[in-house]
Amino acid sequence: VILNLSITIAQLVGGLVSGSLALLSDALHNFSDVVSLVITYIACHLSTLPYSEEKTFGWKRAEIIAALFNSVIIALAVNLIYSATARLLEENISAVNSTYIMIFAAFSIVVNGISVLLLKKESEDNMNIHSSYLHLLSDMITSVAVLVGGAFIYVLKIYWLDSALSLIISFYIIYLSLRLLMKVLKVIMHFTPPEIDLQSLKNDVCKFPEIENIHHIHIWQLNDREIHFKAHIDFREDIQLSTVTEITDQVSNMLRNIYNLNHVVLQPEYGVDDDKNVVIDER
Repeated sequence: VILNLSITIAQLVGGLVSGSLALLSDALHNFSDVVSLVITYIACHLSTLPYSEEKTFGWKRAEIIAALFNSVIIALAVNLIYSATARLLEENISAVNSTYIMIFAAFSIVVNGISVLLLKKESEDNMNIHSSYLHLLSDMITSVAVLVGGAFIYVLKIYWLDSALSLIISFYIIYLSLRLLMKVLKVIMHFTPPEIDLQSLKNDVCKFPEIENIHHIHIWQLNDREIHFKAHIDFREDIQLSTVTEITDQVSNMLRNIYNLNHVVLQPEYGVDDDKNVVIDER
């Protein structure tokens, strides 16, 4: 947070002094990281709070709500697109100080590089940190683009290139934000995680000789790491409850190991005349 805040302030000052929209766009990008990291930190703390009778899932959904807030940076990027487009349409585009652009872009590259190195090791074992690592890496690449643009402006005096770079960065921010927003909305709507094929899952469960069918499946994400699963399974024979428990435990372990399901609830049935479809419309 401190490293990205220092970049944001430096690029904001640099953008105002040099008149560079590209630097201001990059400052916005880094400020979105600051806000994102702060919100994520708070949400991660909330997710560790204990469960209770009023909150049987605890505060684990706080991480998804945080991600939803993090995606609203789209509005700021749209405003920058408007400003950059207006400048491109000017008959005489104002000159920008390319020296300042290169200095502050280089500063951003160095500090973002430090952030990337700090997160690199932990990112290999943690999905959440890995996403932050990739985001900071993309920030560093963006700053490289601004530095190269500043160099072209310095040599060729092509001042419209600054506004063009601002447009590219803004569209890039919108792309990242929309991708995050769609992912969050799918979790909030309890959509099936895209990496899970229900037909393959059904086939794997039905490989157990005692099981005839699995149906009435519900599968959803509690947050970006925990996937919950609920289904009915039909047994071929009317067997003892202890045997049922043993088999459902085996099925649960298989689902956890192969499909990375964190919480599995199986409702065993025998001779029940109900809808046997994998997904059932209960309306």
